[in-house]
Amino acid sequence: MTPHAPDIQETIAMSSEPSNPFTELPPSEWRNVFFALPEEVQEHLVVDMSQSELETFIDRLDPDEVTAVLWFTDEETREALLATLDNTRREKVDFLLSFSPESAAGLMSLDYVTVDEKQEFSEVIERVRRFEDRTGEVPTIFVTADGKLQGELPGAVLSVADDETETLTDYVRETPHIRYDRDDEEVIEVFKQNPERAVAVLDEDEDILGVIHAEDLLRMVEQARGETLYEFTGVAEEESVLDGPGAKVRRRYKWLILNLGTAFMAAAVVGLFESTIAAVAILAAYMPVVAGMGGNAGTQAMAVTVRGVSLGEVSLNTGKRVIFNEVVAGAVNGMITGLLVAVIAIAFSFGEFGLLLGAVIGISMVANLVIAGFFGALTPLILDRIGYDPATSATIFITTATDVLGFFVFLGLAQAVLL
Repeated sequence: MTPHAPDIQETIAMSSEPSNPFTELPPSEWRNVFFALPEEVQEHLVVDMSQSELETFIDRLDPDEVTAVLWFTDEETREALLATLDNTRREKVDFLLSFSPESAAGLMSLDYVTVDEKQEFSEVIERVRRFEDRTGEVPTIFVTADGKLQGELPGAVLSVADDETETLTDYVRETPHIRYDRDDEEVIEVFKQNPERAVAVLDEDEDILGVIHAEDLLRMVEQARGETLYEFTGVAEEESVLDGPGAKVRRRYKWLILNLGTAFMAAAVVGLFESTIAAVAILAAYMPVVAGMGGNAGTQAMAVTVRGVSLGEVSLNTGKRVIFNEVVAGAVNGMITGLLVAVIAIAFSFGEFGLLLGAVIGISMVANLVIAGFFGALTPLILDRIGYDPATSATIFITTATDVLGFFVFLGLAQAVLL
């Protein structure tokens, strides 16, 4: 990758004719630059490139990468580009194009060979050599029995095994596998449990269709992390940092309107205590403190719970202990932070309200952090139960709860104690 890659990516993404800056790069850099771009920019670039430029580009790519590029082309261009490939590559790309790009089959490559468990090591070595001569790639070796997957044979074994005293089954190791129609999130889960293994892709009859390697999955994992972050903040998952202001407005305004509605709910609660705030004006100075601490504590509880849900560690049925732990943690943290705020409040307002103001703020802080812990843990579990992504928009509900209930407790207590 060129040392100025971020600048090049930005230039390509911001250009109305992205093929111009892209094709000015040395062709040896095209591959790395292209696959580092956001998917939306990749599509814009492919559509803008001429057929001859695309021919030059895909000529340097592996079949699974060619497939990723061709997904962005129209049918006529796709057929024309497929015709430029040699028979072996064209067959592989045609096969890969028949699957959804969001499925396990859409992520797999065809860099594998299958050998029967009864074959000798010398036969396997010859099979691997022919594959390497034909494709230039080192294949994953899958061992089968009656056509069914038994496991993977590590390539290093071929240099040390003895045909006379050992068999393939002596070295076969278990191979994780997944059905071809499973979505990319399930593929990620398989790799989380088997981070150093290749994953075999099987059809309905458990025959091998392809293989997914960790490096093949890396770009998708990074994209998934970005999607989780986008969902966490209410930003559309397809949004790129390089998008123009118009695109950003279109993708965000609905979330902001929803946030505006919840903000008015908090404002309505504050309005109920207008006379209290007018009589004790210093309360207005501490309202952002109460709300901010509750929002932060709720987001912390939510982040931990969302991670547990995503890893299958907790659900609504088994979440009582999680909720209890977050409530207790909120109470303890509320006591710690509430005591600090109470001391500050007493120091600055001692002459006017004495210890009562500090007590009101300290108790309110404890109550709001308990509320934050409860809703921060419960909200993701409910969203997951009803079929929604627990990361999506959960912060809106949590901050609404901490603002509305937090202000109600704080101002209600102040009205009862200070007036």
